Amino acid sequence: MASHPPAKNNAGIDVNAHTASESAVREKIIIIDFGAQYGQLIARRVRDAHVFCEILPHDVPVEGIAAKKPAGIILTGGPSSVYDGGSPQCDARVFELGVPVLGICYGMHLMCRSLGGKVRRGERREYGKAEMEVVDHADLFAGVEDTTLSWMSHGDLVLEPPEGFVVLARTANAPFAAIADRRRRLFGVQFHPEVVHTARGKDILENFLFRVCGCSGSWNMGSFAQAAVSRMASEMPEGRAICALSGGVDSAVSAVLAHRAIGDRLTCVFVDHGLLRKGEPEQVRRTFRERFHLNLIHVDARDRFLDKLSGITDPEVKRKTIGHEFIRVFEEESSRIPDVKYLVQGTLYPDVIESGTKTAAVIKSHHNVGGLPPNMRLKLVEPVRDLFKDEVREIARELGLPDEIAWRQPFPGPGLAIRVIGEVTRERLDTLREADSIVTEEIRAAGLYRRIWQSFAVLSTMKSVGVMGDGRTYAYTVILRAVTSDDGMTADWVRLPYDLIERISSRIVNEVSEVNRVVYDVTSKPPGTIEWE
Repeated sequence: MASHPPAKNNAGIDVNAHTASESAVREKIIIIDFGAQYGQLIARRVRDAHVFCEILPHDVPVEGIAAKKPAGIILTGGPSSVYDGGSPQCDARVFELGVPVLGICYGMHLMCRSLGGKVRRGERREYGKAEMEVVDHADLFAGVEDTTLSWMSHGDLVLEPPEGFVVLARTANAPFAAIADRRRRLFGVQFHPEVVHTARGKDILENFLFRVCGCSGSWNMGSFAQAAVSRMASEMPEGRAICALSGGVDSAVSAVLAHRAIGDRLTCVFVDHGLLRKGEPEQVRRTFRERFHLNLIHVDARDRFLDKLSGITDPEVKRKTIGHEFIRVFEEESSRIPDVKYLVQGTLYPDVIESGTKTAAVIKSHHNVGGLPPNMRLKLVEPVRDLFKDEVREIARELGLPDEIAWRQPFPGPGLAIRVIGEVTRERLDTLREADSIVTEEIRAAGLYRRIWQSFAVLSTMKSVGVMGDGRTYAYTVILRAVTSDDGMTADWVRLPYDLIERISSRIVNEVSEVNRVVYDVTSKPPGTIEWE
Protein backbone atom coordinates (compact mmCIF):
# COMPACT_ATOMS: atom_id res chain seq x y z
CA MET A 1 0.00 0.00 0.00
CA ALA A 2 1.02 3.60 -0.47
CA SER A 3 2.50 5.36 2.55
CA HIS A 4 0.54 8.41 3.62
CA PRO A 5 2.02 11.88 4.14
CA PRO A 6 2.49 13.31 7.62
CA ALA A 7 -0.39 14.74 9.62
CA LYS A 8 0.25 18.23 8.24
CA ASN A 9 1.61 18.58 4.72
CA ASN A 10 3.11 21.49 2.86
CA ALA A 11 -0.35 22.83 2.08
CA GLY A 12 -1.24 22.97 5.77
CA ILE A 13 -4.04 20.43 5.32
CA ASP A 14 -4.84 17.75 7.90
CA VAL A 15 -4.66 14.66 5.71
CA ASN A 16 -5.62 12.33 8.54
CA ALA A 17 -9.13 13.77 8.82
CA HIS A 18 -11.64 11.35 7.34
CA THR A 19 -15.02 9.85 8.03
CA ALA A 20 -15.77 6.28 9.02
CA SER A 21 -17.16 5.62 5.57
CA GLU A 22 -13.97 6.79 3.88
CA SER A 23 -11.86 4.35 5.90
CA ALA A 24 -13.80 1.44 4.38
CA VAL A 25 -11.70 1.83 1.21
CA ARG A 26 -8.06 1.68 2.18
CA GLU A 27 -6.49 2.92 -1.03
CA LYS A 28 -8.15 5.33 -3.36
CA ILE A 29 -7.30 7.34 -6.46
CA ILE A 30 -9.01 10.71 -6.85
CA ILE A 31 -9.72 11.78 -10.44
CA ILE A 32 -10.28 15.52 -10.82
CA ASP A 33 -12.49 16.20 -13.82
CA PHE A 34 -11.96 19.16 -16.15
CA GLY A 35 -14.68 18.21 -18.62
CA ALA A 36 -12.71 15.41 -20.24
CA GLN A 37 -14.19 13.40 -23.08
CA TYR A 38 -12.38 10.39 -21.61
CA GLY A 39 -12.83 11.12 -17.89
CA GLN A 40 -15.01 8.11 -17.24
CA LEU A 41 -12.63 5.95 -19.26
CA ILE A 42 -9.81 6.87 -16.88
CA ALA A 43 -11.95 5.66 -13.99
CA ARG A 44 -12.65 2.39 -15.79
CA ARG A 45 -8.95 1.80 -16.41
CA VAL A 46 -8.12 2.44 -12.74
CA ARG A 47 -10.88 0.12 -11.51
CA ASP A 48 -9.89 -2.53 -14.04
CA ALA A 49 -6.53 -2.54 -12.24
CA HIS A 50 -8.44 -3.32 -9.00
CA VAL A 51 -7.86 0.10 -7.49
CA PHE A 52 -10.81 2.11 -6.21
CA CYS A 53 -11.28 5.63 -7.56
CA GLU A 54 -13.66 8.55 -7.36
CA ILE A 55 -14.29 11.33 -9.88
CA LEU A 56 -14.60 14.78 -8.33
CA PRO A 57 -15.32 18.16 -9.98
CA HIS A 58 -12.41 20.50 -10.61
CA ASP A 59 -13.57 23.01 -8.00
CA VAL A 60 -13.69 20.57 -5.09
CA PRO A 61 -11.90 22.14 -2.08
CA VAL A 62 -8.42 20.78 -1.51
CA GLU A 63 -9.43 20.01 2.07
CA GLY A 64 -12.08 17.65 0.70
CA ILE A 65 -9.48 15.86 -1.41
CA ALA A 66 -7.08 15.52 1.51
CA ALA A 67 -9.83 14.19 3.78
CA LYS A 68 -10.26 11.23 1.43
CA LYS A 69 -6.62 10.24 2.01
CA PRO A 70 -5.91 9.41 -1.64
CA ALA A 71 -3.00 7.22 -2.67
CA GLY A 72 -2.76 9.32 -5.82
CA ILE A 73 -4.51 11.98 -7.89
CA ILE A 74 -5.17 12.08 -11.63
CA LEU A 75 -6.02 15.32 -13.42
CA THR A 76 -8.07 14.66 -16.57
CA GLY A 77 -7.89 16.29 -19.94
CA GLY A 78 -10.49 18.78 -21.08
CA PRO A 79 -11.66 20.85 -24.05
CA SER A 80 -10.33 24.18 -22.74
CA SER A 81 -7.01 25.97 -22.97
CA VAL A 82 -5.44 26.96 -19.66
CA TYR A 83 -5.40 30.49 -21.06
CA ASP A 84 -9.11 30.63 -21.89
CA GLY A 85 -11.18 32.95 -19.77
CA GLY A 86 -13.18 30.92 -17.32
CA SER A 87 -11.26 27.72 -18.04
CA PRO A 88 -11.63 25.16 -15.24
CA GLN A 89 -8.96 25.35 -12.58
CA CYS A 90 -8.14 23.45 -9.42
CA ASP A 91 -6.62 24.62 -6.15
CA ALA A 92 -2.84 24.73 -6.73
CA ARG A 93 -2.33 23.32 -3.23
CA VAL A 94 -3.24 19.93 -4.68
CA PHE A 95 0.41 19.75 -5.82
CA GLU A 96 1.58 20.30 -2.22
CA LEU A 97 -0.37 17.49 -0.59
CA GLY A 98 2.58 15.11 -0.77
CA VAL A 99 0.46 12.76 -2.88
CA PRO A 100 1.50 11.54 -6.36
CA VAL A 101 -0.24 13.46 -9.16
CA LEU A 102 -0.59 12.48 -12.83
CA GLY A 103 -1.75 15.24 -15.17
CA ILE A 104 -3.17 14.09 -18.51
CA CYS A 105 -3.21 16.58 -21.42
CA TYR A 106 -5.08 19.62 -20.01
CA GLY A 107 -4.22 18.34 -16.53
CA MET A 108 -0.55 18.41 -17.49
CA HIS A 109 -0.85 21.95 -18.86
CA LEU A 110 -2.56 23.11 -15.68
CA MET A 111 0.12 21.48 -13.54
CA CYS A 112 2.93 23.13 -15.51
CA ARG A 113 1.35 26.57 -15.49
CA SER A 114 0.52 26.37 -11.76
CA LEU A 115 4.12 25.44 -10.90
CA GLY A 116 5.85 28.08 -13.00
CA GLY A 117 6.27 26.36 -16.34
CA LYS A 118 5.23 27.77 -19.71
CA VAL A 119 2.39 26.54 -21.90
CA ARG A 120 1.59 27.86 -25.37
CA ARG A 121 -0.72 27.09 -28.23
CA GLY A 122 0.91 24.69 -30.61
CA GLU A 123 1.77 25.76 -34.14
CA ARG A 124 -0.34 22.85 -35.27
CA ARG A 125 -2.94 20.81 -33.43
CA GLU A 126 -2.21 17.16 -32.91
CA TYR A 127 -5.05 14.61 -33.04
CA GLY A 128 -4.77 10.87 -33.45
CA LYS A 129 -1.89 8.42 -33.24
CA ALA A 130 1.65 9.69 -32.83
CA GLU A 131 4.91 7.80 -32.61
CA MET A 132 6.49 8.51 -29.22
CA GLU A 133 10.12 8.13 -28.19
CA VAL A 134 10.65 7.08 -24.57
CA VAL A 135 13.89 8.55 -23.20
CA ASP A 136 13.50 7.57 -19.51
CA HIS A 137 12.27 4.08 -18.63
CA ALA A 138 12.07 4.48 -14.87
CA ASP A 139 8.71 4.31 -13.03
CA LEU A 140 6.03 5.59 -15.47
CA PHE A 141 7.55 3.94 -18.56
CA ALA A 142 9.00 0.83 -16.94
CA GLY A 143 8.81 -2.05 -19.39
CA VAL A 144 7.75 0.19 -22.30
CA GLU A 145 9.69 0.02 -25.58
CA ASP A 146 11.92 2.87 -26.77
CA THR A 147 9.35 3.68 -29.46
CA THR A 148 5.61 3.26 -28.97
CA LEU A 149 2.31 4.63 -30.29
CA SER A 150 0.38 7.22 -28.29
CA TRP A 151 -3.00 8.91 -28.83
CA MET A 152 -2.86 12.70 -28.97
CA SER A 153 -5.76 15.15 -28.76
CA HIS A 154 -4.53 18.65 -27.96
CA GLY A 155 -3.89 22.16 -29.21
CA ASP A 156 -1.70 23.56 -26.41
CA LEU A 157 1.86 22.43 -25.74
CA VAL A 158 4.28 22.66 -22.84
CA LEU A 159 6.96 25.12 -23.93
CA GLU A 160 9.02 24.89 -20.75
CA PRO A 161 8.41 22.48 -17.84
CA PRO A 162 8.55 23.84 -14.30
CA GLU A 163 11.83 23.74 -12.42
CA GLY A 164 12.71 20.25 -11.21
CA PHE A 165 10.96 18.37 -14.03
CA VAL A 166 12.74 16.03 -16.44
CA VAL A 167 11.66 14.73 -19.84
CA LEU A 168 10.42 11.15 -20.01
CA ALA A 169 9.12 10.97 -23.60
CA ARG A 170 8.69 13.10 -26.72
CA THR A 171 7.05 13.10 -30.15
CA ALA A 172 7.83 15.06 -33.30
CA ASN A 173 5.29 17.74 -32.34
CA ALA A 174 5.51 17.51 -28.54
CA PRO A 175 9.06 17.71 -27.16
CA PHE A 176 7.63 17.26 -23.65
CA ALA A 177 5.20 14.39 -24.27
CA ALA A 178 5.84 13.15 -20.73
CA ILE A 179 7.60 14.85 -17.81
CA ALA A 180 8.22 14.17 -14.13
CA ASP A 181 9.37 15.78 -10.90
CA ARG A 182 10.26 12.61 -9.01
CA ARG A 183 11.09 14.38 -5.76
CA ARG A 184 7.50 15.65 -5.50
CA ARG A 185 6.07 12.63 -7.37
CA LEU A 186 4.42 14.83 -9.99
CA PHE A 187 3.98 13.45 -13.51
CA GLY A 188 2.47 14.82 -16.70
CA VAL A 189 1.67 13.25 -20.07
CA GLN A 190 0.57 15.06 -23.20
CA PHE A 191 -1.08 11.96 -24.63
CA HIS A 192 -4.08 9.91 -23.42
CA PRO A 193 -2.97 6.62 -21.81
CA GLU A 194 -6.58 5.70 -21.01
CA VAL A 195 -7.60 5.06 -24.64
CA VAL A 196 -6.89 1.78 -26.40
CA HIS A 197 -5.11 3.61 -29.24
CA THR A 198 -2.18 4.31 -26.90
CA ALA A 199 -0.39 1.00 -27.34
CA ARG A 200 1.03 0.74 -23.81
CA GLY A 201 -1.45 3.04 -22.10
CA LYS A 202 -2.69 0.36 -19.71
CA ASP A 203 0.87 -0.37 -18.60
CA ILE A 204 1.66 3.33 -18.16
CA LEU A 205 -1.41 3.88 -15.96
CA GLU A 206 -0.66 0.75 -13.95
CA ASN A 207 2.94 1.92 -13.49
CA PHE A 208 1.56 5.11 -11.96
CA LEU A 209 -0.83 3.20 -9.71
CA PHE A 210 1.59 0.52 -8.52
CA ARG A 211 5.13 1.89 -8.92
CA VAL A 212 4.45 5.54 -8.09
CA CYS A 213 1.38 5.46 -5.80
CA GLY A 214 2.20 2.12 -4.20
CA CYS A 215 -1.30 0.68 -4.64
CA SER A 216 -1.75 -3.04 -4.03
CA GLY A 217 -4.53 -3.71 -6.55
CA SER A 218 -6.56 -5.60 -3.95
CA TRP A 219 -9.88 -3.79 -4.45
CA ASN A 220 -12.77 -5.60 -6.09
CA MET A 221 -16.54 -5.51 -6.18
CA GLY A 222 -16.68 -7.50 -2.97
CA SER A 223 -14.64 -4.75 -1.34
CA PHE A 224 -16.98 -2.18 -2.79
CA ALA A 225 -20.03 -4.00 -1.44
CA GLN A 226 -18.55 -4.12 2.06
CA ALA A 227 -17.64 -0.45 1.90
CA ALA A 228 -21.09 0.46 0.55
CA VAL A 229 -22.84 -1.35 3.42
CA SER A 230 -20.61 0.42 5.94
CA ARG A 231 -21.19 3.78 4.29
CA MET A 232 -24.96 3.33 4.11
CA ALA A 233 -25.13 2.33 7.76
CA SER A 234 -23.41 5.60 8.67
CA GLU A 235 -25.56 7.62 6.25
CA MET A 236 -28.77 6.19 7.71
CA PRO A 237 -28.05 5.91 11.45
CA GLU A 238 -31.67 6.21 12.50
CA GLY A 239 -35.15 6.27 11.06
CA ARG A 240 -36.51 4.20 8.20
CA ALA A 241 -35.71 4.15 4.48
CA ILE A 242 -37.72 3.31 1.40
CA CYS A 243 -36.09 1.90 -1.70
CA ALA A 244 -37.27 2.51 -5.24
CA LEU A 245 -37.37 -1.08 -6.49
CA SER A 246 -37.99 -1.66 -10.20
CA GLY A 247 -36.76 -5.24 -10.51
CA GLY A 248 -33.67 -4.26 -12.50
CA VAL A 249 -30.16 -5.07 -11.35
CA ASP A 250 -29.38 -1.50 -10.22
CA SER A 251 -32.30 -1.17 -7.83
CA ALA A 252 -32.05 -4.83 -6.76
CA VAL A 253 -28.40 -4.43 -5.75
CA SER A 254 -29.21 -1.14 -4.00
CA ALA A 255 -32.05 -2.82 -2.08
CA VAL A 256 -29.94 -5.77 -0.94
CA LEU A 257 -27.07 -3.49 0.13
CA ALA A 258 -29.49 -1.25 2.02
CA HIS A 259 -31.11 -4.25 3.71
CA ARG A 260 -27.69 -5.46 4.86
CA ALA A 261 -26.94 -1.98 6.18
CA ILE A 262 -30.15 -1.23 8.08
CA GLY A 263 -32.14 -4.47 8.11
CA ASP A 264 -35.85 -4.22 8.76
CA ARG A 265 -35.72 -0.44 8.76
CA LEU A 266 -35.91 -0.74 4.94
CA THR A 267 -39.19 -0.89 3.02
CA CYS A 268 -39.06 -1.42 -0.75
CA VAL A 269 -41.63 0.32 -2.90
CA PHE A 270 -42.45 -1.00 -6.35
CA VAL A 271 -44.38 1.48 -8.45
CA ASP A 272 -46.25 0.05 -11.40
CA HIS A 273 -46.48 3.19 -13.51
CA GLY A 274 -48.02 1.35 -16.43
CA LEU A 275 -44.83 1.78 -18.45
CA LEU A 276 -43.28 -1.64 -17.81
CA ARG A 277 -42.74 -4.51 -20.21
CA LYS A 278 -45.10 -7.44 -20.58
CA GLY A 279 -45.32 -9.54 -17.40
CA GLU A 280 -42.84 -7.45 -15.41
CA PRO A 281 -45.10 -6.32 -12.55
CA GLU A 282 -45.97 -9.92 -11.70
CA GLN A 283 -42.33 -11.01 -11.95
CA VAL A 284 -41.09 -8.25 -9.62
CA ARG A 285 -43.68 -9.01 -6.95
CA ARG A 286 -43.01 -12.75 -7.12
CA THR A 287 -39.21 -12.47 -7.05
CA PHE A 288 -38.73 -10.02 -4.20
CA ARG A 289 -41.56 -11.12 -1.96
CA GLU A 290 -41.18 -14.88 -2.32
CA ARG A 291 -37.46 -15.29 -2.98
CA PHE A 292 -35.82 -12.45 -1.05
CA HIS A 293 -38.53 -11.90 1.56
CA LEU A 294 -38.15 -8.13 1.38
CA ASN A 295 -40.81 -5.89 2.83
CA LEU A 296 -42.35 -4.84 -0.50
CA ILE A 297 -45.18 -2.42 -1.10
CA HIS A 298 -46.79 -2.60 -4.55
CA VAL A 299 -48.31 0.68 -5.76
CA ASP A 300 -50.65 0.55 -8.74
CA ALA A 301 -50.19 4.03 -10.22
CA ARG A 302 -50.90 3.24 -13.87
CA ASP A 303 -53.80 5.64 -14.32
CA ARG A 304 -52.02 8.37 -12.40
CA PHE A 305 -48.93 8.35 -14.63
CA LEU A 306 -50.91 8.11 -17.87
CA ASP A 307 -52.97 11.12 -16.81
CA LYS A 308 -49.79 13.11 -16.14
CA LEU A 309 -48.32 12.13 -19.52
CA SER A 310 -51.45 12.98 -21.48
CA GLY A 311 -50.66 15.33 -24.38
CA ILE A 312 -46.89 15.38 -23.70
CA THR A 313 -44.65 14.65 -26.69
CA ASP A 314 -41.33 16.27 -25.74
CA PRO A 315 -38.89 13.59 -24.45
CA GLU A 316 -37.31 15.79 -21.77
CA VAL A 317 -40.71 16.80 -20.45
CA LYS A 318 -41.73 13.14 -20.38
CA ARG A 319 -38.67 12.18 -18.37
CA LYS A 320 -39.02 15.00 -15.88
CA THR A 321 -42.75 14.47 -15.50
CA ILE A 322 -42.17 10.81 -14.69
CA GLY A 323 -39.32 11.66 -12.31
CA HIS A 324 -41.38 14.20 -10.40
CA GLU A 325 -44.33 11.84 -10.15
CA PHE A 326 -42.10 9.01 -8.96
CA ILE A 327 -40.85 11.11 -6.07
CA ARG A 328 -44.36 12.25 -5.17
CA VAL A 329 -45.52 8.62 -5.07
CA PHE A 330 -42.64 7.70 -2.79
CA GLU A 331 -43.33 10.64 -0.53
CA GLU A 332 -46.98 9.66 -0.26
CA GLU A 333 -46.05 6.07 0.55
CA SER A 334 -43.46 7.18 3.07
CA SER A 335 -46.08 9.29 4.86
CA ARG A 336 -47.87 6.03 5.68
CA ILE A 337 -44.70 4.56 7.23
CA PRO A 338 -43.53 6.11 10.49
CA ASP A 339 -40.14 7.84 10.70
CA VAL A 340 -39.08 7.54 7.03
CA LYS A 341 -36.13 9.81 6.30
CA TYR A 342 -34.31 8.30 3.31
CA LEU A 343 -34.90 7.31 -0.30
CA VAL A 344 -32.56 4.60 -1.65
CA GLN A 345 -32.33 4.33 -5.43
CA GLY A 346 -30.10 2.68 -8.03
CA THR A 347 -28.63 5.67 -9.84
CA LEU A 348 -25.63 4.74 -12.02
CA TYR A 349 -22.71 6.87 -13.12
CA PRO A 350 -23.82 7.10 -16.79
CA ASP A 351 -27.20 8.41 -15.51
CA VAL A 352 -25.37 11.20 -13.73
CA ILE A 353 -23.14 12.07 -16.69
CA GLU A 354 -25.94 12.13 -19.30
CA SER A 355 -28.14 14.21 -16.99
CA GLY A 356 -25.44 16.89 -16.89
CA THR A 357 -22.75 17.88 -14.40
CA LYS A 358 -20.66 20.99 -13.87
CA THR A 359 -18.40 19.93 -16.74
CA ALA A 360 -20.63 17.65 -18.82
CA ALA A 361 -23.53 18.78 -21.00
CA VAL A 362 -27.05 17.44 -20.57
CA ILE A 363 -27.67 14.62 -23.05
CA LYS A 364 -30.98 13.53 -21.56
CA SER A 365 -32.37 13.80 -18.05
CA HIS A 366 -32.68 10.48 -16.27
CA HIS A 367 -35.76 10.38 -14.08
CA ASN A 368 -33.66 9.58 -11.01
CA VAL A 369 -31.26 12.50 -11.61
CA GLY A 370 -32.52 15.31 -13.82
CA GLY A 371 -36.13 14.59 -12.93
CA LEU A 372 -35.74 15.00 -9.17
CA PRO A 373 -37.69 17.95 -7.73
CA PRO A 374 -35.64 20.56 -5.83
CA ASN A 375 -37.95 20.47 -2.78
CA MET A 376 -37.76 16.74 -2.15
CA ARG A 377 -37.96 16.12 1.61
CA LEU A 378 -36.32 12.67 1.70
CA LYS A 379 -32.53 12.37 1.80
CA LEU A 380 -31.19 10.49 -1.23
CA VAL A 381 -28.93 7.49 -0.69
CA GLU A 382 -27.38 6.14 -3.90
CA PRO A 383 -25.02 3.23 -3.20
CA VAL A 384 -24.05 2.49 -6.84
CA ARG A 385 -23.97 6.07 -8.12
CA ASP A 386 -20.24 5.86 -8.97
CA LEU A 387 -20.47 2.55 -10.85
CA PHE A 388 -21.07 1.42 -14.40
CA LYS A 389 -23.59 -1.27 -15.31
CA ASP A 390 -21.08 -4.11 -15.68
CA GLU A 391 -19.63 -3.27 -12.26
CA VAL A 392 -23.10 -3.47 -10.72
CA ARG A 393 -23.53 -6.89 -12.32
CA GLU A 394 -20.33 -8.00 -10.57
CA ILE A 395 -21.75 -6.84 -7.23
CA ALA A 396 -24.97 -8.71 -7.98
CA ARG A 397 -22.96 -11.91 -8.34
CA GLU A 398 -21.06 -11.12 -5.13
CA LEU A 399 -24.40 -10.72 -3.33
CA GLY A 400 -25.74 -13.97 -4.73
CA LEU A 401 -28.50 -12.47 -6.84
CA PRO A 402 -29.89 -14.83 -9.51
CA ASP A 403 -28.86 -14.51 -13.15
CA GLU A 404 -32.32 -13.36 -14.24
CA ILE A 405 -31.69 -10.21 -12.19
CA ALA A 406 -27.92 -9.87 -12.56
CA TRP A 407 -28.11 -10.21 -16.36
CA ARG A 408 -31.40 -8.44 -17.00
CA GLN A 409 -30.81 -6.03 -19.87
CA PRO A 410 -30.85 -2.36 -18.86
CA PHE A 411 -34.30 -0.81 -18.86
CA PRO A 412 -34.83 2.95 -18.52
CA GLY A 413 -36.56 4.31 -15.43
CA PRO A 414 -39.16 6.13 -17.56
CA GLY A 415 -39.89 2.73 -19.09
CA LEU A 416 -41.78 2.39 -22.33
CA ALA A 417 -42.73 6.07 -22.23
CA ILE A 418 -39.48 6.88 -24.02
CA ARG A 419 -39.85 4.00 -26.45
CA VAL A 420 -43.27 5.22 -27.50
CA ILE A 421 -42.28 8.17 -29.67
CA GLY A 422 -44.63 11.11 -29.20
CA GLU A 423 -47.69 10.98 -26.97
CA VAL A 424 -48.05 8.03 -24.61
CA THR A 425 -51.45 6.37 -24.60
CA ARG A 426 -52.71 3.09 -23.20
CA GLU A 427 -53.33 1.72 -26.69
CA ARG A 428 -49.87 2.61 -27.99
CA LEU A 429 -48.26 1.12 -24.88
CA ASP A 430 -50.15 -2.15 -25.40
CA THR A 431 -48.98 -2.26 -29.03
CA LEU A 432 -45.36 -1.72 -28.03
CA ARG A 433 -45.50 -4.29 -25.23
CA GLU A 434 -46.52 -7.01 -27.63
CA ALA A 435 -43.84 -6.09 -30.18
CA ASP A 436 -41.15 -5.78 -27.51
CA SER A 437 -42.08 -9.15 -26.02
CA ILE A 438 -41.52 -10.78 -29.40
CA VAL A 439 -38.07 -9.15 -29.69
CA THR A 440 -37.03 -10.47 -26.26
CA GLU A 441 -38.37 -13.98 -26.94
CA GLU A 442 -36.49 -14.27 -30.24
CA ILE A 443 -33.23 -12.80 -28.89
CA ARG A 444 -33.33 -15.28 -26.00
CA ALA A 445 -34.15 -18.19 -28.34
CA ALA A 446 -31.14 -17.25 -30.47
CA GLY A 447 -28.87 -17.41 -27.39
CA LEU A 448 -27.93 -13.74 -27.71
CA TYR A 449 -29.63 -12.16 -24.70
CA ARG A 450 -26.57 -12.05 -22.43
CA ARG A 451 -24.22 -11.10 -25.29
CA ILE A 452 -26.27 -8.01 -26.21
CA TRP A 453 -26.31 -4.92 -24.01
CA GLN A 454 -29.86 -3.95 -24.95
CA SER A 455 -32.37 -5.25 -27.48
CA PHE A 456 -35.86 -3.80 -27.73
CA ALA A 457 -38.61 -2.36 -29.89
CA VAL A 458 -39.52 1.30 -30.37
CA LEU A 459 -42.97 2.41 -31.55
CA SER A 460 -42.66 5.32 -33.97
CA THR A 461 -45.27 7.90 -34.89
CA MET A 462 -44.85 6.94 -38.55
CA LYS A 463 -47.64 5.14 -40.35
CA SER A 464 -47.27 3.61 -43.77
CA VAL A 465 -49.38 1.80 -46.32
CA GLY A 466 -49.13 -1.98 -46.40
CA VAL A 467 -50.86 -4.99 -47.93
CA MET A 468 -52.12 -7.79 -45.69
CA GLY A 469 -54.68 -10.42 -46.68
CA ASP A 470 -55.15 -8.78 -50.10
CA GLY A 471 -56.26 -5.62 -48.32
CA ARG A 472 -54.76 -2.21 -47.69
CA THR A 473 -53.38 -1.39 -44.25
CA TYR A 474 -52.23 1.88 -42.79
CA ALA A 475 -50.37 1.06 -39.59
CA TYR A 476 -47.40 1.91 -37.37
CA THR A 477 -43.72 1.25 -37.99
CA VAL A 478 -41.75 -0.51 -35.24
CA ILE A 479 -38.01 0.13 -34.92
CA LEU A 480 -35.83 -2.76 -33.81
CA ARG A 481 -32.82 -1.68 -31.73
CA ALA A 482 -29.95 -3.91 -30.52
CA VAL A 483 -26.60 -2.62 -29.26
CA THR A 484 -23.40 -3.85 -27.66
CA SER A 485 -21.63 -1.87 -24.95
CA ASP A 486 -19.36 -2.28 -21.94
CA ASP A 487 -20.75 0.48 -19.77
CA GLY A 488 -23.50 2.35 -21.63
CA MET A 489 -21.30 5.37 -22.31
CA THR A 490 -20.68 4.27 -25.91
CA ALA A 491 -22.43 1.59 -27.95
CA ASP A 492 -22.35 -0.09 -31.35
CA TRP A 493 -25.28 -1.64 -33.20
CA VAL A 494 -25.38 -5.44 -33.28
CA ARG A 495 -24.94 -7.24 -36.59
CA LEU A 496 -27.89 -9.55 -35.99
CA PRO A 497 -28.23 -12.56 -38.31
CA TYR A 498 -30.57 -11.83 -41.20
CA ASP A 499 -32.74 -14.84 -40.45
CA LEU A 500 -33.24 -13.59 -36.88
CA ILE A 501 -34.24 -10.15 -38.09
CA GLU A 502 -36.61 -11.80 -40.54
CA ARG A 503 -38.23 -13.91 -37.79
CA ILE A 504 -38.69 -10.89 -35.53
CA SER A 505 -40.16 -8.81 -38.34
CA SER A 506 -42.48 -11.56 -39.50
CA ARG A 507 -43.81 -12.25 -36.02
CA ILE A 508 -44.41 -8.59 -35.19
CA VAL A 509 -46.35 -7.76 -38.36
CA ASN A 510 -48.37 -10.98 -38.08
CA GLU A 511 -49.07 -10.93 -34.34
CA VAL A 512 -49.36 -7.20 -33.55
CA SER A 513 -52.37 -5.81 -35.34
CA GLU A 514 -51.39 -2.14 -35.31
CA VAL A 515 -48.00 -2.69 -37.00
CA ASN A 516 -47.28 -3.42 -40.66
CA ARG A 517 -43.58 -2.52 -40.98
CA VAL A 518 -40.34 -3.19 -39.05
CA VAL A 519 -37.04 -1.35 -39.58
CA TYR A 520 -33.63 -1.91 -37.96
CA ASP A 521 -31.64 0.94 -36.38
CA VAL A 522 -27.93 0.75 -37.36
CA THR A 523 -26.75 3.87 -35.51
CA SER A 524 -23.96 3.75 -32.93
CA LYS A 525 -23.60 5.89 -29.78
CA PRO A 526 -22.36 8.50 -30.49
CA PRO A 527 -23.78 10.08 -32.63
CA GLY A 528 -27.07 8.57 -31.47
CA THR A 529 -28.04 7.44 -27.98
CA ILE A 530 -29.15 3.94 -27.08
CA GLU A 531 -32.71 4.99 -26.38
CA TRP A 532 -34.62 7.01 -28.96
CA GLU A 533 -35.83 9.57 -26.44
